[in-house]
Amino acid sequence: MGLFNVSHPASFLLTGIPGLESSHSWLAGPLCVMYAVALGGNTVILQAVRVEPSLHEPMYYFLSMLSFSDVAMSMATLPTVLRTFCLNARSIAFDACLIQMFLIHSFSMMESGILLAMSFDRYVAICDPLHYATVLTNGVIAGIGVAVIARSFITLFPLPFLFKRLPVCRSNVLSHSYCLHPDMMKLACADITVNSIYGLFVLVSTFGMDMFFIFLSYVLILRSVMAIASLKERLKALNTCVSHILAVLAFYVPMIGVSVVHRFGKHAPRYIHVLMSNVYLFVPPVLNPLIYSAKTKEIRRAIVRMFRPIRM
Repeated sequence: MGLFNVSHPASFLLTGIPGLESSHSWLAGPLCVMYAVALGGNTVILQAVRVEPSLHEPMYYFLSMLSFSDVAMSMATLPTVLRTFCLNARSIAFDACLIQMFLIHSFSMMESGILLAMSFDRYVAICDPLHYATVLTNGVIAGIGVAVIARSFITLFPLPFLFKRLPVCRSNVLSHSYCLHPDMMKLACADITVNSIYGLFVLVSTFGMDMFFIFLSYVLILRSVMAIASLKERLKALNTCVSHILAVLAFYVPMIGVSVVHRFGKHAPRYIHVLMSNVYLFVPPVLNPLIYSAKTKEIRRAIVRMFRPIRM
């Protein structure tokens, strides 16, 4: 018998928010607004960085990478989420579900890696400003971008195949309006130890390490800032980190919340689990363009200049 010659359903059935099925049509409106803000806001930032010469700096190149990953994440979830909430079309083919699962986890890992790269950018800018331009050259920035993409692809490439070897015979109903590996594993009627161990390994070796090094970079930044004599200069240096800190919190706080609910909230209502996962996937792509547009005057100026000819 072949490795993948096991029983699989032809399709899975996606679920909106358990217990709120009658409100799905009402929830479709806010979801459409969130997708519009995420796609529109991040596209505007990408275009602003592309056309504005003053933004051709390492910090804004990393910001454009973050915006790209947010657009990609939104596009990965949009088809099934809107079909589920707007059209009540819940079916998704087995292989399509595997592809969506791989894309969602990959783009999430890319975002984590980009946030780590952005913390390194802030560390060099504040702790070693004289060598900023020589350390973060265009070649180094491109290499970091390629490394972030390669890490996501290589680390998560086995995931669809690890799931495909498992027979699915309990049910074909998923708990979300998109496909996630932990959710899909619950439907398997075989030993999922390998999948669980590999999932934990991925979580710790990528997201966990990223969080550790982001925290470490800010410890070093704070130590360097505290050595500055002038209070005004201290606040000026820290102010350059505010947008990144908010983006880190917008990404990792929901992720930690999802993990806590899954580990310790087994008796919580199902809709709590679903809502936490939705917050984790939907909120960062919406908040990031708003954060950087509100807190970074260079981005605001570039956006205003970009749209000024349109108003005329």
